[in-house]
Amino acid sequence: MEKVRLAIVGLGGRGHGFIRTINACEEAVITAVCDVYEDRVQKSIEKVRELSGNTPAGYTDYRELLNDDSVDAVFVCTAWEAHVQVAVDSMKAGKITAMEVGGAYSVEDCWRLVHTYEETKTPFMFMENCCYDKFELLSTSLVRAGKLGEVVHCHGAYSHDLRDEILGGNVNRHYRLRNYLTRNCENYPTHELGPIAKILNINRGNKMVSLVSVASKSAGLEAFAKTDKNPDPSLIGKRFNQGDVISTIITCAGGETITLTLDTTLPKYYSREFTVRGTKGLTNQEANMVSIEGDTNTHQYAENCNNASKYDAYLPDIWRNISSDKLALGHGGMDYIEFKFFFKAILKGSEMPIDVYDAAAWMCITALSEKSIALGGAPQSIPDFTNGAWAMREPKDVVDFPVVE
Repeated sequence: MEKVRLAIVGLGGRGHGFIRTINACEEAVITAVCDVYEDRVQKSIEKVRELSGNTPAGYTDYRELLNDDSVDAVFVCTAWEAHVQVAVDSMKAGKITAMEVGGAYSVEDCWRLVHTYEETKTPFMFMENCCYDKFELLSTSLVRAGKLGEVVHCHGAYSHDLRDEILGGNVNRHYRLRNYLTRNCENYPTHELGPIAKILNINRGNKMVSLVSVASKSAGLEAFAKTDKNPDPSLIGKRFNQGDVISTIITCAGGETITLTLDTTLPKYYSREFTVRGTKGLTNQEANMVSIEGDTNTHQYAENCNNASKYDAYLPDIWRNISSDKLALGHGGMDYIEFKFFFKAILKGSEMPIDVYDAAAWMCITALSEKSIALGGAPQSIPDFTNGAWAMREPKDVVDFPVVE
């Protein structure tokens, strides 16, 4: 295979937006696009043609696309509810499968992903782009180099004011609205959990054991609906089930703890609050800070803010050498890097850097948090999707790190 012939299933903002990023990867060509809405299909065909000169096939039924011999790999970007079913069908059809992020609706769906992969052995990658962001990879490299000592605790958040996007669900045909109306859970855990799980070697020498989740009351969307910023007046007076702030605590077999925060329906700046705490120091994304005993004054905050560039030697080569045009290809460059490693794994026939066991473990947090919240914060056991193999599987990072003396 000289180039990966890729199909995109789901052409909303995320799926359509990735066309430019994928087109910039010389390892791949987009040969098909699919969405239940015909206008999105046509818009994406035109975008691919504009960027590459290639005219992809267009489908409104992904099951027809799975019979297309011009497709080697399928990238699932549908609404959250459809992710697992499309990915399962894709693997069964023998198509290399990449699946966009989102939480699971049931633990059983996570097992379906795992069992399908184990039955078909079709390559599968979970496309958690934040695993490839600059600060997360810097933190991982510092941990691997022993600079932070023994890691004890990690924290992350999806803190993103999405009130207009959520309330615009009927107008923009977006799935978040129905989720916020009917569910109450940590609905988007993997942006923060993915990089943390890689640092803690989850499923590879360590595992997540249990969680507790609690939810604040729901007031933000109801209040926002009454303002002139609400894109859908029909939602005025609607009650939303989703709490404004969801707090989750996860315990690990290695003794580490993880805290996650979902905060999407109140006024706030965007932040993933990514933090790693070890016996010798910490990294903190909000402050762009690395604080290490012996290198910095760990008792001081202000003098360590924005000092992360001091440790650029620990970044993987792809971040140290990235060009400005690649930085513009989605979420500050991490989307481009993620796709490069996905395509590289396909062409080399190597193991996927974020595999089906990662996907199942990270996605199940949503379903388990929903149950914990409904039971007043009752602890929930986190399944071992590796069936005991976690204790023997070798650690694997999403990229190779430089050796720094």
